[in-house]
Amino acid sequence: MGLISGILMGTILGIAIMAAFRQMMRYRSSKRIAKAVDIKLLGCLNRDDLRKICGDNFPEWISFPVYEQVKWLNKQLSKLWPYVEEAARIIIKESVEPLLEDYRPAGITSLKFNKLSLGTVPPKIEGIRVQSLKKGQITMDIDLRWGGDPNIVLGVEAAVVANLPIQLKDLQVFTVVRVIFQLCEEIPCISAVVVALLSEPEPKIDYTLKAVGGSLTAIPGLSDMIDDTVKTIVTDMLQWPHRIVVPIGGVNVDTSELELKPQGLVSLTIVKANNLKNMEMIGKSDPYVTAYIRPLEKFKTKVVDNNLNPVWNHQIQLIAEDKETQFAVFEVLDQDIGQDKRLGIARLPLIDLEPEVEKEIELRLQPSLDMLKIKDKKDRGTLTIKVKYHQFTKEEQDAAIEEEKRILEEKKRLKAEGLIGSTMDAIDGAAGFVGSGVGLVGTGVVSGVGLVGSGVVSGVGAGAGLVGSGLGAVGSGTKQGWKVHGADHHWNQWF
Repeated sequence: MGLISGILMGTILGIAIMAAFRQMMRYRSSKRIAKAVDIKLLGCLNRDDLRKICGDNFPEWISFPVYEQVKWLNKQLSKLWPYVEEAARIIIKESVEPLLEDYRPAGITSLKFNKLSLGTVPPKIEGIRVQSLKKGQITMDIDLRWGGDPNIVLGVEAAVVANLPIQLKDLQVFTVVRVIFQLCEEIPCISAVVVALLSEPEPKIDYTLKAVGGSLTAIPGLSDMIDDTVKTIVTDMLQWPHRIVVPIGGVNVDTSELELKPQGLVSLTIVKANNLKNMEMIGKSDPYVTAYIRPLEKFKTKVVDNNLNPVWNHQIQLIAEDKETQFAVFEVLDQDIGQDKRLGIARLPLIDLEPEVEKEIELRLQPSLDMLKIKDKKDRGTLTIKVKYHQFTKEEQDAAIEEEKRILEEKKRLKAEGLIGSTMDAIDGAAGFVGSGVGLVGTGVVSGVGLVGSGVVSGVGAGAGLVGSGLGAVGSGTKQGWKVHGADHHWNQWF
């Protein structure tokens, strides 16, 4: 009897163990399948989906497995940081301070570093992606995060303030740095290095401003001026497609192919605006439009007094350097005593333009390009423009390069003479680079450079616009000249 009961109990126990094991394997299998599905779904997420889940500050390698984690490099960087900080401080002092002078707003007469220290906390590299996008080059994308403890004090001077020290505190930088190594056959096998900040994801620089021994209200709008200056320098000098090209010493190489070059001409007609916001307590706003691709090459229309539905029909030509990534920016402003007020802003992606095809486009105006920081999101009206894109030939491209240099030098000269407040000032008058309507090559008669104006910005009287020297890449021996009559600076130009 005991034997039979033992066999029966053993059989039942064995069956129970087998059933439990089978159930456990089924459970583990279902969990593995569910996990595989989750991983597959995560792999399908794009950057916007991950931004909703993780916020803006997620490491790049989460979204893109091609970004490799480099913990070892961060350890070495923390050891090298005291030496890197000293060298970087010198480079920033020498290279950024002239940019602050070039890009400073018209309301500020001087903007320099009083103190500059990058602190003791090194940047952190979240990931690195290495690619070979072009023969003879190695491209490295570095996901850089820095929440350091720098000591940066800017010396700000204005007409009403002799010297106001402004400290930048709580500085945080989130960006992806693209480094391109141009290879060669001679030691050290690298002839040049190209450095830029990728435009996607957009570089993010956060900080707070604090006045040392004074108040930020001493200069109205100072915080916005400094924010705009920092953003403009980053966008116009460092953000891709703009880049810094550094030749490596000892290697004789032509770096012109690495530099950004003009790609095409954007011909604009700023037609009209409708339903603009009124900024005046008495009467209506006096609107005008500034248009630019690069802030240093900014043009503006005439002012239409006391009108919220102005018509300009103003023609402007802008140089595009990378049609795939750049935008044309249009800012509608209200002319006022002191600082002009923004009525609305819009931008047009150049990638949407077809060569030699004119389009009429209605742009919806916004309070700011960065709407996350704006509380007043009410409608600001619309801006109607006509636009046409022309792709440069090689001859037109070479002529445009020289003309860009000439325009900047002319603006610097006028700033040194006190005729304009800053090289960032928009220039009155039509901007024309062409005589025949197709690019920079004319038929022998060119129209000047489009900086010929009847007035100049920053309240410098009746005008001293930049006078063009004529642009065509192909000339016909025509002559040019200009002269000035009286104190009102009336320009008579002939060709």
